[in-house]
Order: sequence, then structure tokens, then C-alpha cells
Amino acid sequence: MLKRNTLTRRITLLIVSSLFLPLCWAQSGPIKIIVGYPPGATSDALARVVGEAMSARLKQVVVIENKTGAGGQIANQFVKAAPADGTILLMTPVATMSIFPHSYGERLKYDPFRDFAPVAHLSNFQLGLGVASTVPARTLAEYVTWVKSDPGKNGFYGSAAAGSLPHFFGVMFAQSAGLELQHVPYRGTAAAMQAIGGGEIAALSTVTADIQALVRAGRARLLAVAGEKRSPQFPEVPTFREQGYDLVATPWYALFAPAGTPPAVVQRLAQAAIDAIKAPALQQQLADMGVEPTGYGPRKLGDIMKVDYERWRQPIRESGFQPE
Repeated sequence: MLKRNTLTRRITLLIVSSLFLPLCWAQSGPIKIIVGYPPGATSDALARVVGEAMSARLKQVVVIENKTGAGGQIANQFVKAAPADGTILLMTPVATMSIFPHSYGERLKYDPFRDFAPVAHLSNFQLGLGVASTVPARTLAEYVTWVKSDPGKNGFYGSAAAGSLPHFFGVMFAQSAGLELQHVPYRGTAAAMQAIGGGEIAALSTVTADIQALVRAGRARLLAVAGEKRSPQFPEVPTFREQGYDLVATPWYALFAPAGTPPAVVQRLAQAAIDAIKAPALQQQLADMGVEPTGYGPRKLGDIMKVDYERWRQPIRESGFQPE
């Protein structure tokens, strides 16, 4: 009887130990946050700020690693195939998770909902419509009237890339306003800013943080922002909704783990990220970067992904976008 009880205790201890092994492993080794964009990009800067704060809370080394290419898809593919033990995380914007499934379809080599575990929603950022300083319109209503006066000449808008979130938001706005707008894609943010700053393109659908320097310098004007409320960086600029267009787009940055990561590990990482985001010092840093801190857990992040997946389905389909 004694031997049987001893054997039972050993088996129980073995099972309990195996259940906690992934958690212990995740707590002991370094953590890598994979970013699909180059150093200096907002997602990279955000990852470094949050990673440092998480490191202090977790008592672990947190390393940022950039794996660029295919608009962020390379990083997603890497994390999809990584060990599901909490040592590898993905920092990515909404585009790779809720937009690319529509724009790339079967070409996409991962499933955002099946291959990843949501960890933490870190921040939102604003989209807006900017115009060159040479455009006579100073309000959204004046811009719509100006475009309609000569669509063949005035109906061009740019974005930093074909297939980008600003590209598709431009499609949404054109439909809502009844405009014939033609999209002009540029090769990255720098090229797009140079184009509108120099008057090469009349209008730009853009991340507001990217156009901020040109607006402050008087080389461009921001006519509307796409958030639920006005941008803290541009409190004087009304939202699309305030100006009569029922358009809301709230892009975001978030952390994900490979699917199959134990829930206890996900929760521990999520709490560290949320605590970091909600720290007053970090909130000021993020505000200076032009992003709006949030700090939502795995369940709410998953819900937000689904809402955005549905939100962008129609405008992407109607844009006629075809990946190269």
C-alpha cells in the first residue's frame, strides 16, 4: 500500500511538473520581440520602448530583432514557426493581421486567427487626409467641392504604398464622398512626404504622425483624422465623422505569440506589457511618438482583430488591388 501511494505521488508530481514546464521555461530565458519593419519605423521604436519596460517587470532580457520584408509578412512567418513557449513574440500593426488576409488571399503564408495567440493591444494611431499647401481647400467640404470641380485634374491622392492601410482608407473616403479619386502609390513614407511637401501630389491618405513635420512647417494641411476622437497631436483638426462622413478607422500595434503558447505564459506576458503601457512615463514617450497608448488584454485584442477584419473586407475588394 505504501509503495502504491508513493508511486501515485510521483506520477502526480510528474504530471504537475510537465504542466508548469512551459511557464518555467518562458520565465528563465531571454525573450525576442520580432519586428517586421526596419529600425526607425514606429513599430520598431514602440517595440524597443515597450520591450525595455517589460524586461524590468519580467526580470528577463528582452531583445528586439528586425526581420523585414514583404510588408511585415516575413516576420509573421518567422513567429508562426517559432517555439510556442513565450520566448518569441511578434510586434505588428493591424495591416498584417486584419488587412493582408483580404489583399493577399491565398498568397498569404499564415492565418492570423489560427497561427497566433493574441497577447496585448499596445496602442492606436491615427490616419488622416492631408493636402499640399498649394491646394486651395482648407476644410474637407472645400476639398470635396474642389475635386468635383475637375476630377481629371484634382482627383489624385497618394499613399506610402499600394495595398497599405492609407491606400484602402482613401478608397473608403472616395466612396463615402462620391468622389472619383485615383490612387498614386509611392515607395515608402519618405517618398510620399516628399511628394506632398513639394506639391507633386495634391492629397495624401497618411498616418498623421508621418505628416506632422510638414504640417508644422506649413508645407501641408491636415483636413481630417479618422479616429473616434480627435488626435492629441492635432486637436484643432476635426474627425471625418464630425464633418459628416461616417468613417472611422483605428489602426493599432499589438503583440502576438505563436499559436499553442500556454495561456498562463500568454497572460504573464500580457500583464507585463499592459503594466508597461499604463506607466505614466511610458505614456508620455508614446504620445511623443504620435501613438495613443491603450493596454488591452488577449481577449479584447482578438475581438478588435475580428472587427477590423470585417471592416476592411469591402474597401479592399472594391479597390481592385492586386499584389505583385
